[in-house]
Amino acid sequence: MIAIDSAGVRIVTSDPATFTATCTLSEVPTFRVGDDESDDKQWFSSVRGVGRLSDGSVAVADRTSAEVRIFAPDGQHLRSMGRHGEGPGEFQDSFVLWVLPGDTIWVGDYRPYRLVVFTAEGEWVRNVTLNPIYPNPSRGGGVLDNGASVNSVNRSPRARDFTKPDTLVVEVHDRDGNRVGMLSRFPTRRLGPAPDTEAYNYYIGVLFDPLALVEARERTIALAHTATPEVRLLDDGFNLRSIVRWHVPDQEVTSGDVHAWREEYVRRRSTGSNIWSDDYDGPMISPGRPVADMMPAISGVLVGRDGRLWVWPYRRPGAGPTRAMAFSPDGEFLCHLERPGEAATFSVHEFGADYALGLTYCDLNSLPTS
Repeated sequence: MIAIDSAGVRIVTSDPATFTATCTLSEVPTFRVGDDESDDKQWFSSVRGVGRLSDGSVAVADRTSAEVRIFAPDGQHLRSMGRHGEGPGEFQDSFVLWVLPGDTIWVGDYRPYRLVVFTAEGEWVRNVTLNPIYPNPSRGGGVLDNGASVNSVNRSPRARDFTKPDTLVVEVHDRDGNRVGMLSRFPTRRLGPAPDTEAYNYYIGVLFDPLALVEARERTIALAHTATPEVRLLDDGFNLRSIVRWHVPDQEVTSGDVHAWREEYVRRRSTGSNIWSDDYDGPMISPGRPVADMMPAISGVLVGRDGRLWVWPYRRPGAGPTRAMAFSPDGEFLCHLERPGEAATFSVHEFGADYALGLTYCDLNSLPTS
C-alpha cells in the first residue's frame, strides 16, 4: 500500500510474509582473503570495515595492525596504508571504513573520533576531526557521497535505574567536520546496575529493550527504532523522502521467550573459546534483570551501494534464523535474502547491486594444530 502524506512524503506499507521472492547469495564466495596462512597480509585479528572499489578490488581495515589493505579481485595483496600513530595517515584505533566516489577511502579512527582519508593508491589526503569533538566513535551513521557525515552519540540520564532511557542524538557534520545540524533524538536502551554480582560499576540493559539505529551511505540516511517495523529514509539534503513500513507478527514477550533466551545465552557463553563468568554472565540471565513487554521488530538496517534498504528482522528466541528483507529505494518490498552453503555464516557489511561483501569469523580453537 502506497500513500503520500500532506508533506509529500511517500509511505509504503507491505506484508513480507505474503511474498515468496528471494535474493540468493552464491553458495561459494567469488572473492576470499584471510585463509592463506603463508601470507602475513592475510592474517586479520579484528576486521572493523570492508569496502569494494570500482575496479573490483576490496579494502579491508584491520584494527589491530592499524592498516587498510587492498586486495585484487583474485585475492592478491596489492598495497597497504596506515600504521599505529597520531601523525598524517596514521591510526590510533581504526574503527570503520567507507568507499566514496573516486575510490577515496574514509576510515573512522579514535580518540578523539575522526575520519582519515586516503586515495585508492594509498596516499594520505587529510584528517577530518568532528567539531565539537566526539571523544568516542559515532554510535551509528556513515559518510555520504558528498563528504558530509552522519554521526550519533548517546546521552545518558544521571540516574540509571532502568526507568529512563538513554537518548541517541543524530547529527550532521560537513566535509570538514563542522556540525551543521541535528537530525533526530531517539530514546534508546535503558540501563541499570547489574543484579547478583560483586562486579564494580557494571550496568546492563533491559532484556529485549528496543534501540535506536542510524545508517548512512551513498545518498541515503536510514533512521529506525527497533520497537517499530518502520524505517525513515532521508536524502543527502537531509529531507525525509519516504517511510518504509511492514507488518510483523505479535511482538508481546512471553515467559517462554525469556526462558529460551537464557538457555541460548548459557549455551553460547559456555562453548568454544568462551569462558563463563558468574560476575559478568550471571547478571545477564538473573531473574532480577528487568524484561521489556514487547519484542523488538528489527535487529539491524543497512543501506546498499545501489540505494536498496536491507532490514534484518529480530529473531525470537528459540526460533530459526531470520532472513534479511530488501526494499527498493522507494520503499517497496523486493525479496527475502537466502544464504545457502558457506553464506549461512556470512556477516554482511556491504551490499552492491549484484554482490554482498562481509566476513566469516573463524574460531582459533577450531584450527588444526599441525
